[in-house]
Parts: sequence; structure tokens; C-alpha cells
Amino acid sequence: MIDNTQLLGHLMINKFIRLHDGQILNQMPDPLPASCKYEKVEGMLLGIAIGDALGATSEGLKPFDRHRLYGEIRDYQADRRPGQNRPAGLGTDDTQESFWTVEQLLDDRGLRPDSLGHKFCARRIWGAGGSVKEFIRNFKDRHLPWYTAGPESVGNGALMRIAPIVLPYLRDPHSSMYADAAIASMMTHNDFASNATCVALVHMLWELLGMTSPPEPNWWVDTYCNITKDLEGNTKYNHGGGILSEYSGPLWHYASEVCRDALKRKLTVEEACGSWGSGGHLFETVPSVLHILATHADEPEEAIIRAVNDTQDNDSIASIVGAVIGALHGLGNIPERWVKHLNGRIRDGGGGGQVFRLLTHSKHVFWLHSQHLKTS
Repeated sequence: MIDNTQLLGHLMINKFIRLHDGQILNQMPDPLPASCKYEKVEGMLLGIAIGDALGATSEGLKPFDRHRLYGEIRDYQADRRPGQNRPAGLGTDDTQESFWTVEQLLDDRGLRPDSLGHKFCARRIWGAGGSVKEFIRNFKDRHLPWYTAGPESVGNGALMRIAPIVLPYLRDPHSSMYADAAIASMMTHNDFASNATCVALVHMLWELLGMTSPPEPNWWVDTYCNITKDLEGNTKYNHGGGILSEYSGPLWHYASEVCRDALKRKLTVEEACGSWGSGGHLFETVPSVLHILATHADEPEEAIIRAVNDTQDNDSIASIVGAVIGALHGLGNIPERWVKHLNGRIRDGGGGGQVFRLLTHSKHVFWLHSQHLKTS
């Protein structure tokens, strides 16, 4: 494990990172219970790739248009749009960046942001977002240090790849896990909302790995807001879309308002996401993820299916929902057909299956080997 708490402190003192201090940053995560099996970690990691691959071939379509082309998507589809040739079961940048993060964590036995930055710049990213492209220009082409290369962005590109951050801490919980989440976010999306949301999701994943049954519906928005309120603070965003027209304020407050209202009115996922939007902006992604989980966390397959069918940025939203559902329910509760037909490729050239090999390697390094070290 690499302890990045002092590094985060340095970044905050010198205002390199857009993040307020919060209690969670100094909090030691509770050890995972003895009943927690690696199957839950496998579910979390494969959930990223499965959700991404299910949504990849209809990414960006509005739900109505997607349904017109594909009907209800419940399995991997070939891309039917003109000029597209993405095969069924292959992911996008969500899977690539998430599993390149896994690779870097394995290489260094913890987060080294400079090393991760070089990994993001070394290979072609399938459908890289604008913020990641700007990071690459700054870091690779302009030779800026990693801690100044990330643009201020409220996109979901850091959130979609943040789940692997928990890996080095599975057998050795430490507050550095939260520092890692913030640092990994700021590299490409150095914004209060993104940095705070990534810390919150990592905390929620950790809690879910230790749960044996789904939390009650309000847990999702309550936990998210309790974490992000301090970290994001009262940052003012002017958000003109969605249910609260001409909103001005922090993301955590917006998410609290719209998600609680949607739950109270018992809105379906399609109705709720249609009311606030479901694109790649965090003001759309975060409420969409929280509402899907609040209404379908007890139905692993249906939660991912609703993310794939009822949202616009469906590959990223489904990859986030997939990670959460996998952490909560474990690999055994994710449909076997999705696992069997997942391509698992994360770079150009070669065959598929790289995702599965990294899964096995991660188990040996972060689960079995760490357990041996602690008991020897």
C-alpha cells in the first residue's frame, strides 16, 4: 500500500486540488467482515465492464430512439448505427481506463498518479472524453506535471473509473483510500463536484462490500450527500437543465432535492432521468445513478438493464451502476450470460480476456497475498 494522505494534504494546502477538507479524509475505513468473499470484488470490477459493454453500442441515444432501434436491450448488441462497427460485448473508455487503473495499482502496489498518467497517455482510448483528451495534451504534449494537467470538469469521466481504487485496501484499510480517490479524480477532472463524488462513491463501494443485503432506498442519497457536503461545500454551479430550472448551488444539494422528490413521487427510472437528464454531466449522471440504485438495488439484473435502456450516457451510467451492484451482490448474482460473452479486451490488438486475467492477478496480489502477509 502507498500512503497518499500527505500528498493530498500538500495538494490541498497549495490549492492544486479543488476539494475542501472533510471528516471522511481522516477516517479509517472499517475492516471488511470475515464473511466478505472476493466474489464481491469480482462483481464490482466485472460490473464496470459488463455495464459498459451492454451500453456501448447504443451510447448517447435518447431512450426513445434507442428503443426504436433495439427494443429493450437485455444482452450485448452489435452497433446498428451507420458507420459503426463495434462488436457486441466490447467496452469503451470506461472499461479501458478502469482496468488500466487496475494494471497501475498492480504494477506499483498502490496509486502513483504519475505512473497512471503515463498509462493513460501510452495507448489509444476508445471514445475518450474531452477532459481526458485535455489531460493528455497537458501531460504528454505540454509536459505539465500530473497535478496541474487536469482540467476543471464536471463530467463523469473520473467517476466511471474510480472503483478499482479500493483494491490495495481490501486487507489493509487506511484513510489513504479516500486520498487516492480524490487524487485519481483530479488528474483528469479537477473539480469540486467530481473530486467529492469520487470520494463518496469509493466510500459507498467499501460499505457495500461489507453488506449482506441492500440498504434501504434513502441510504443512497443520504450517504452520498453526507460525504460530499463537506468536500464540495457550497460551490456554486449554474445548472440550467433538469427539474430545478436555473439552479445555482452545489451538486450535493441538487442531488438531494431531485432524488428525494423522485422517490417521494415513485417515479420510474425513465421518468426520473427524463426529468433531470441522463447525460455525462455529473448533475445528470449522479441523480440517475442514485435513483436507479434506490429503486432497483435489490434486483441486480434489472438495475443494470434500467441504466442501459433508460439513460442517455448509458455506457458510463451502467458501468457505475454495474460496479455498485457487483460490490453489493457479488459476481454470482450477475447473469452468467453477460460474463460468458464479455469480450474483455482493453487495448488495440490481441484477443479478448484481458479483464479476466487482471481479475485473477488482483485476487492473488490484493486478496490472497495480502492475507498471507498479515497471518505470517
